[in-house]
This record gives sequence, C-alpha cells and structure tokens, in this order.
Amino acid sequence: MSSDQASNQAAHPALLIPGPIEFDDAVLQAMGHFSESHVGAPFVSVFGETLTMLRKLFQTSNPASQPFVISGSGTLGWDLVAANLAEPGDDVLVLHTGYFADSFSDCFETYGAKATQLKAPIGDRPQLPEIEKALKEKKYKIVTVTHVDTSTGVLSELAALSDLVHRVSPETLVVVDGVCSVGCEEIRFDDWGLDVVLTASQKAIGCPAGLSILMASGRAIETFKARKTPPGSYFASFKNWLPIMQNYEAKKASYFATPSPQLVRALHTTLTQILSKPLSDRFAAHRAASQKIKATVSELGLHQLADKPENQANGMTAIYLPEGVKAADILPNLLKKGVIFAGGLHKEIAAKYVRFGHMGVSVTDPKRDDIDRALNALKTGLAEAGYSKA
Repeated sequence: MSSDQASNQAAHPALLIPGPIEFDDAVLQAMGHFSESHVGAPFVSVFGETLTMLRKLFQTSNPASQPFVISGSGTLGWDLVAANLAEPGDDVLVLHTGYFADSFSDCFETYGAKATQLKAPIGDRPQLPEIEKALKEKKYKIVTVTHVDTSTGVLSELAALSDLVHRVSPETLVVVDGVCSVGCEEIRFDDWGLDVVLTASQKAIGCPAGLSILMASGRAIETFKARKTPPGSYFASFKNWLPIMQNYEAKKASYFATPSPQLVRALHTTLTQILSKPLSDRFAAHRAASQKIKATVSELGLHQLADKPENQANGMTAIYLPEGVKAADILPNLLKKGVIFAGGLHKEIAAKYVRFGHMGVSVTDPKRDDIDRALNALKTGLAEAGYSKA
C-alpha cells in the first residue's frame, strides 16, 4: 500500500500505469470544492488563470497561440484537430509509433480526410529521410506525430521533425499528440514551430481524468478560419469554443457548454505546483527516474520495446516479459505487493509485455517511494514467477 505517510489519502496500491497517475493531496482536495456557478466571478478568474498557466507549460509567449480546456478525454483532442483543421478530401500524414496512430487515423477518416500512415517497426519511429520522401511525394495538409506512444513507450523527436516539415512542406501543419508527454517531456511550442499540441489532464499534468487540453498556434487558428466547409462536429467546433476560451482568459464569463468547475480547479492547483519550480528541473527529475528504471530493467536481463536510447520515453517504460512469463501472471503478483502496472496495449504483442508509468508526483515528490517500491516488486515478482537472469 502507499507509504506516503504525509498523505491524507486512504492506503492504496501505487498506481504506476501510463495514466491516470498518482495525484497530489491538494489536487484531490480541489476536486472536493463546493459547487459553484460556472459563470460566477470566482470560477471565471480560476479558469482564466488556468489558461494563462498552460501557455507557460507549453512554453509559448506568442499572443496568437490559443489554449483550450474542454470537458472530455484526451481522445477529444483528435476530434478537435480533425473537425477543425482537416476538411473532407484533405491528405494527412500520420507518423506511426504504436496503437494511437491507428486511432488518430481512424478519427481523420471519420471526418472525411485521407490519412496515410508512415509506419516503423515495433519499438522504433519513422526516420527523417523517409518522412522527407513522403512529404515530397504528396501535399499534406497536416502531419501528426505521437510524442510518446503509450502503447510502446516510444519517444519521437519533435524539433528536428518540425524543422524538416517547415523546410520541405512549409504549409503543412505540425500536430503533436502529447497525451503521454506534456508535463514530463520538454515541449517548446514557439521555438519548435509547432501548430497543435493536444493532451489530457490525467497523465504527467497530474489532474484527474476528464479534461481535454490543447494548444493551437496562430497559424492553426487561421487555417480553421479559412475553411471552405463547416467543422464536422458541433461540440468540438472551434467556432463554438474559441470565443469561450478567449473570454475566460480575459476574465469574462462566457457560455457554450458547462465546464467542470472542480476539474478546472484541480488543474489550476497542479499547474500552480508544476510552475512553482523551473520546468527544466521537472524534466530533469523525470529523466533521472527514467534512467534509473531502465538501468534496472537492463540489469534484470530484460528488454524494452524501445531498444534504442533515443527512442525511450522519460515518463514510462514498456518492458518485454521473459519467455514463459505472461502479463496475466505478473500483474496480480505486483498488485499484492502494492504496485499497479499496466498490461500491453499493442495488439500484435499485448500479452508479451507490461508498461510502467513514472510521471508526476511519483517522481517529483521526495516523500514518495513509489519508484523504488515498484522496482523491488518487479524483481521479486519475476523471481517468484520462476525467472532468473541467464
């Protein structure tokens, strides 16, 4: 059970899946805020401050950049992109590093766009020369990249990719699925010339699930405004949400659909905590924890899906199980030891690996021993399953 003695939370296993993650007490307390009007001055002020803090987290100072916080899961971010930035018949290039590229492609197809996937072998990512070749062969409205694919633990490199797209196909929008990266991997929205980064509340940001979070560049907003056809969604339409977000950030009450005051207050709380220290310190802490975990995995004689160091995410690790050990055997054993890992998600190899999430307070709170406890549980759990390093 959780050994954080300073916590007010009931004893529970350490949740170390790639989201939802463990939450700070103050964040959970914010979820218990009394009911209030979503157009009342106190909440409007909190929502406005939350949107402004997101600019700092995404590292954008460009006033043309636009943050969105909308009730929904991270998946809603795909709809926001596909409904507003792609039109029926548009070509979209989806860089595939796992399960979530398939889903993003399905989302684009739902709205009538034509998605082309550029796939890499499991554990790897498409390389820049092949991306350049694809961009030269066809005019793409959008190129998407999953910064960290939660199914494989593969990290994609954003700066060089964005440079390539701007050089080879400057009109193409660069869209980043950052659901499993925002808050634990560095993202420099302005410096890297990104057009959209979409994420969710429940992973490295450290807020309960239920908020879709997105940052759009001025160029993305202008692309939306130049549409020839109306957005294919009502709830996900920028036409409906853009004035709401602009008004809230200006501390003006506005209404299209009712937000969750408690979730927004929880997001405000965790963003306040995150931004109280330099972001560089936060990213360094995640890198250090990741390296410790990956070194232990290697010492155990195990392998990661992402076997190249440059492809390895800092907020999660996907670990191949030894021959003869199945996820269905090891995961209940870990639970008995007070640790929850996730099973495999990539449909081709789902039973052969487990996923260890190491984000947020489990990494940054010095009072917590989640990571050490998880590594010890993994070592003893594998030994009890009959595994010993060859």
